[in-house]
Amino acid sequence: MRTRSRIGILAVAGVALVAGLALAFRSRGNGPRFTTAAVDRGDIADVVGATGLLQAVTTVQVGSQVSGTIKDLYADFNSNVKKGQVIARLDPSLFEARVAQAKANLASARADVDRAQAGISDAKQKFERAQELAAQNLVPPSDLESARATYDGAVAQHAASKAAVSQAEAALNQAQVDLAHTVIAAPIDGVVLARNVDVGQTVAASFTAPVLFIIANDLTQMQVNASIDEADIGRVRPGQPVKFGVDAYPEATFVGKVEQVRLQPVTNQNVVTYNTIISVDNKDLRLMPGMTATVTVIIQNRENALRLPAPALRFRPEGFEDRRAGRGPGGPAAGAGGPGTGATAAGGGDGQRRRGEGRRPGGESGARGSGQAGGESSDRPGRPGLVFVPGPDGKPAPARVRLGISDGRYVEVVEGLEEGAPVIVAAADDTARPRAGGASPAPSTNPFTPGRPQFRSR
Repeated sequence: MRTRSRIGILAVAGVALVAGLALAFRSRGNGPRFTTAAVDRGDIADVVGATGLLQAVTTVQVGSQVSGTIKDLYADFNSNVKKGQVIARLDPSLFEARVAQAKANLASARADVDRAQAGISDAKQKFERAQELAAQNLVPPSDLESARATYDGAVAQHAASKAAVSQAEAALNQAQVDLAHTVIAAPIDGVVLARNVDVGQTVAASFTAPVLFIIANDLTQMQVNASIDEADIGRVRPGQPVKFGVDAYPEATFVGKVEQVRLQPVTNQNVVTYNTIISVDNKDLRLMPGMTATVTVIIQNRENALRLPAPALRFRPEGFEDRRAGRGPGGPAAGAGGPGTGATAAGGGDGQRRRGEGRRPGGESGARGSGQAGGESSDRPGRPGLVFVPGPDGKPAPARVRLGISDGRYVEVVEGLEEGAPVIVAAADDTARPRAGGASPAPSTNPFTPGRPQFRSR
């Protein structure tokens, strides 16, 4: 009996022990768990993205000023030409005939001048004779007036003949110019991009000059005509470095710099953009006119900067109240960042908010109206921000930081945290659903941005 009693007591004690351990384990498992990431170092670039087309710096359309039939072609696609080099010739037969006719008309006009000069001499003699006879009252006054009129008419005819000579000379000059236009010469040094005619083809220049060739000046120096959105154009300045890629060389990255921001807006379906010219070196001639370029204008760049993941600035523990900024839970965020969209603005959110990050690394916070919350010194570098780190008791502890530029995935830490310090990016049970304050940041296409941060559960 005693043995059975002892066995029963031990069994009850074992069940109680197991139940206690299970309850303790369950209580521990129900405690808050968070996903953290370490503050590390890496490159961050605040960039503006756009697309554009590669084009030659100078492109000339070569046309014909006269109509005719193409007789000879001396240049083809990709031909290198020099300024003044003959690249095509029209059939000159008709124009040569016009020149010959104009020369004949000029000779006839000059003969008319000689004839008119002879008429002047004859009329002058008759007029002088009539004056002598009239002075002796040997002829009536009407004969004198008739002789005067004949002389004046001869002088006028001579003047008209001289004007006809000038007209004939002008017609001859025009015919000779038209004949010269049958020879098409290259206006610049360059390479032929396009040839739009063939031998035997008729070109008509009645209203507009037909384009026979398109010649690019120098393909070793090219430019990208990029369309920058009006929301970003205020940050783009001449001289800023640019990186871009083309589909023809997916593994290659080309470089250039902003040469000009044109003031004329371009409106397409209510979207306003501004053409930005980017100069590009093309010594190896890999780039070709018309290629589509995916452009990244580097506004600011930090190499080996201390940084933290952008989601850390959006995380707020349940029931948190930012007393320094005077904001309660669920209310608008101050400069340090509160829950919801305000924290996203302060911490470099995705999409449209990402453009605001890093614009004013030494100015106000992303959320308007916060100022320097809590008496922050306005002459300190960066803008204020708030993150949470694991506290000694395992609970989130707020940490004030100063922030610099952002690329949408990482934010520069100017002061407040050291390298390797853990920051909370989300509650462990929030990793599978969108976090408060917005969706996870979109993957960056920034050439300076490394891979995603490695999160670990704590």
